Amino acid sequence: MYGMRAQDNAPATHFRSHRMCRVNGELYFSTRENTLEGPFDNPERVAREIQAYIDRMQALGARR
Repeated sequence: MYGMRAQDNAPATHFRSHRMCRVNGELYFSTRENTLEGPFDNPERVAREIQAYIDRMQALGARR
């Protein structure tokens, strides 16, 4: 993926990683802020919550 994030000074390559993981059998996702969010009951719920988290973080960035 090639592009710019809001806080970047110049375009750069950003690599996506697998954000979903299991800890003791429960599903979580990790964030750039180095937090582990969850647990969630199924992968579809994790995907929805990842998008909700991204939306919240972008809204916070827009307020600054």
